[in-house]
Amino acid sequence: MQYKKLNNILGWLCFAIAAVTYTLTLEPSVSFWDCGEFISCAYRLQVSHQPGYPLFAMLGKVFSLLSFGDRTKVAYFTNMGSAMASAATVMFLFWTITALAKKLLSKTATQWNGQQQTMLIMGAGLTGALCFAFSDTFWFSAVETIVFALSALCTSVVFWAIMKWDGQADEPDADKWLIFIAYIIGLSIGIHLLNLLTIPAITLVYFNRRNKVMSIKKVLIAFAVSVVILALVQFGIRQYTIKAAAYVDLYFVNSLGFGFNIGAILFFVLLVMTLAAGIIYSIKKQKPGLNLALLCVAFIYFGYGSFVYIPIRATANTNLNNSNPDNAFTLNSYLNRDQYGQMPLLYGPYFDAEIVERKDAGKMYIKGEKRYEESGVRPKYVFDHNTFFPRIYSRDGDDPQFYRQWQRIPEDRAPNFIDNIGFFLSWQTYQMYVRYFMWNFAGRVNEMDGQQRMGGLKGYVNGDWTTGILDGFKQLPKSVTSGTNYMPLYGLPLAIGLLGMWFHFRNSKRDALVVVLLWFFTGMAIVLYVNQPAVQPRERDYSYVCSFYAFAIWVGLGVIALATYLKKWLNENRAIIGSIAATFLLVPVLMACTEWRGHDRSTKTVARDMAYNYLISCPPNAILFTYGDNDTYPLWYAQEVENIRPDVRVVNISLLSADWYIRQMQGKMNESAPLPITMPFNKYKTGVRDVVFYRDNGEEGSAELSDIFKYITSDSTAMKGQSGAMFNILPTKNLKITLEKNAVIENNVLSAGQTPLLADSLVWQYNADFVMKDDLAILDILAHNNWKRPVCFTVTIGNGNLVGLQNYLYREGFTYRLLPLKPDTSLADQTHKVNTQVMYNNLMNKFRFGNYKHARYLDDESRTMFYAVTTAAFTLLAEELIKEGRSDLAVKVIRKYDSEMPAIFADMRSADTRLNVARLAYQLQQNSIAQSMANGIITYVTDILDYNARQLHGGTVNSYNVEEGIKILTELSRLNKEHDNLPLAKTLENKVKGYNSAFEKVLAKAD
Repeated sequence: MQYKKLNNILGWLCFAIAAVTYTLTLEPSVSFWDCGEFISCAYRLQVSHQPGYPLFAMLGKVFSLLSFGDRTKVAYFTNMGSAMASAATVMFLFWTITALAKKLLSKTATQWNGQQQTMLIMGAGLTGALCFAFSDTFWFSAVETIVFALSALCTSVVFWAIMKWDGQADEPDADKWLIFIAYIIGLSIGIHLLNLLTIPAITLVYFNRRNKVMSIKKVLIAFAVSVVILALVQFGIRQYTIKAAAYVDLYFVNSLGFGFNIGAILFFVLLVMTLAAGIIYSIKKQKPGLNLALLCVAFIYFGYGSFVYIPIRATANTNLNNSNPDNAFTLNSYLNRDQYGQMPLLYGPYFDAEIVERKDAGKMYIKGEKRYEESGVRPKYVFDHNTFFPRIYSRDGDDPQFYRQWQRIPEDRAPNFIDNIGFFLSWQTYQMYVRYFMWNFAGRVNEMDGQQRMGGLKGYVNGDWTTGILDGFKQLPKSVTSGTNYMPLYGLPLAIGLLGMWFHFRNSKRDALVVVLLWFFTGMAIVLYVNQPAVQPRERDYSYVCSFYAFAIWVGLGVIALATYLKKWLNENRAIIGSIAATFLLVPVLMACTEWRGHDRSTKTVARDMAYNYLISCPPNAILFTYGDNDTYPLWYAQEVENIRPDVRVVNISLLSADWYIRQMQGKMNESAPLPITMPFNKYKTGVRDVVFYRDNGEEGSAELSDIFKYITSDSTAMKGQSGAMFNILPTKNLKITLEKNAVIENNVLSAGQTPLLADSLVWQYNADFVMKDDLAILDILAHNNWKRPVCFTVTIGNGNLVGLQNYLYREGFTYRLLPLKPDTSLADQTHKVNTQVMYNNLMNKFRFGNYKHARYLDDESRTMFYAVTTAAFTLLAEELIKEGRSDLAVKVIRKYDSEMPAIFADMRSADTRLNVARLAYQLQQNSIAQSMANGIITYVTDILDYNARQLHGGTVNSYNVEEGIKILTELSRLNKEHDNLPLAKTLENKVKGYNSAFEKVLAKAD
């Protein structure tokens, strides 16, 4: 068979294998994190979070049409889009590896005949491509709607295309491949910026091909040129084009009196004309280099043109319209990710630095009624403690404490450059890149978040990597080794990849250096540029997926390396067959068999059902305050795509600090009427009342919220600060809302049985020393709602976001509802109050449980956050029903929990959570349920305690697990003794004695 035909067939075979794999393991509905937003924006062509993903949204829309009107299938088909893109990525990777393998073998052609070379090339392609197909990070993104699948496809296509150009570079029309690459790079900006990081590797391929001899000097020149090109595309084309258009528009609007966007449009017309004129000039003057450069720039702009989608859809005022980028200035801010702030790269402060000066770094503009208005100045701060290459710089939240804890910096010592570099090497590099790399090519311990603890040779920590080779020596807990995400690969893909890398450098330094550049820029360069401050909301391995793609090339070339060395002991054919068979079995086959169960999401619907439960917990026309990604994005999906409870207004508090979001909340959305936010835009726009500080005026008693709100939003009560800016103050924290009881009764806020408990007013203390813009909007709603619409908060929201209203919040499922009942101040935890009738109906008759009981795979969020939330809902309801004398209903609640929720032991906290259910089951005389739960808890806790006991000699003992484990066993012993299970109680009592003795020093140190 012809080489070309065989190469094509096997490339498509890789596509088929990957496509079948991803289809079989595809998540059938929405996933956690950004997926809900991406699906919503694709389905209804809306504007997602910064910096925008317009091409991704449009392609997602195409796949969503395959649902043929069945809204419940939309997520499945957008997920399928990721699966097909990922399968195509694997196919192009195969062709990239075969191209590099062919070049590599051409340098050692005397060792193999033509047929043998073909076998080696195809074996290398299959092994490397399928290694990547079954790698942990790539597989995870391949089965959900996320940008990284399509972004990896763009990377794969451009790297394959530069290999095609390399093979045809001496032909007259070879440069068409470079123009094609430029176009794909332009398109990729509308998916994700990761593809830009291929530019250095592409540039080096070009230099290699155009220079017969590559000295160190020429390599350095090529590297410098590649960085310049990357900067020109990233900053010149992507950022400064829009910035220039914004300032031209400013001149046309504010100086010439034109309407918005006229100046920006004229700027782009002029840009197109300039490029066209340049291309025509280069043709007439026969300047092929200039012609190629201008054509590449033009095609990057053509691809980048997908961003026209953003202001068009923003102008349409879609429901999801992040930042409302309907003009050039807002679009520029949107593209620059201004809402996320800027990280210092080369010079900046330490985390303990104090601001000594504030400088103006330029004016900021926002769109007004008829002209652009100044919204303030962009601040630039001068600090008193700075360093070159700042890595421990963040002063936000718990970041300073994390730096001190991780680097063991005493509280009385200032951080220094050694601490700075130490954090860069140990956390940013090892913990947040090397660990991810090892997940994919050495093996993984489990699916838990492992950012905050570094593993070692004598034990394990959650989220660590493992080869599995030493795990018998480490004697890991059975709860780890039997987990779905325990994926030991014995370091075999890593070993084959390193062998391939070494062989590649030894025989083809130029091409090896190209792969090194791709590997570096899609891996460590991201670490350097992003400069992650401290613990992230989730693991960030997906950011480096193209780095793993690059290493997979060497895994493929490892086949050739192995065959070359086997040839010393075997004949050529046996060496070839042996190397291909061994590497294929020890890499892609091993990876597929080991990792399948950790990626099979085909039976999981947790994210979708949890979103449904949040919404169904709300009364009709409710206002639901959320905060995080996972209690917001899936809800957006449920409403925007499946049309679940479109009457509920979801309000994300973290976005409510932005003026554009408050303005959106003042409009109608789906079936939800505008929120009762009374402030006009000029009272909360950017730069106005960004923060209102508390200053006690000595007023006694509680002030009416409506009066306080008028005071802090009144221009007449504003004061002038030292800088000349006007600001308002909060004069008291003691607030109240006097109830209009008729309004409460007319709006059916309370049931008939609750009416006698109606309070005269809500009296509470505001819980902060300042009012941020989101707090201001919440206070506006509370002051002017007058009980017309139910006000709810998700139970996963932080107490700090409840503005001090805990005394009046009652749980009704996955939400707290604000009810005007007389507070029960005797309760230690006010968030444990339950509106039992409503919550019972929700949990028993309305809730869905994501196939928890039977799902073959559950992710970290399902096993930790939402398992705990669901279990707490059942236990709180059962406890309250028992207090109310409704033990019969409490029994039904416990039985429902047992039928729907499996025994999950993600950590000791989940064991403690499950103990609460077992305790209630004992109390309600549901002995079979209680005993079954107790047995599961005992098995897990003793497993963890026995593991820690083995760590007493030279390992790391987790003192928290030891303390909690012993407490849990002690409580189970007590419960079994109370319920006449004396043999088990005695056994547990003896176990506790043994553990107390074994861990005596650990427990003493903890005390």
